[in-house]
Amino acid sequence: MAEEDLGPCPLCGRPMLAGPSVDRHHWVPKSKGGRAAEPMHTVCHRKIHSVLDERSLARDYDTPEKLRAHPEIARFLEWLQGKPPTFTSRHRTARRRR
Repeated sequence: MAEEDLGPCPLCGRPMLAGPSVDRHHWVPKSKGGRAAEPMHTVCHRKIHSVLDERSLARDYDTPEKLRAHPEIARFLEWLQGKPPTFTSRHRTARRRR
């Protein structure tokens, strides 16, 4: 059975395949009133939340473009390129910083 292609990840641009390697990310956290969400690699989603707190996400990093401009996210995305679409990894616990 072929895995469903969900298109490119909005953060890293790598293909997404339906399954455990994909989460849904709210561009503005639900706790801050956000409703819009879309699929994203789990590894990308976890990295975002390990680097940024919800207030910073809502205020300063509510689009893929803004997130890619963050220095730590940019380094992560460079490291991630070339990994398979179903690659997963654990990240440190959220540091709650900008």
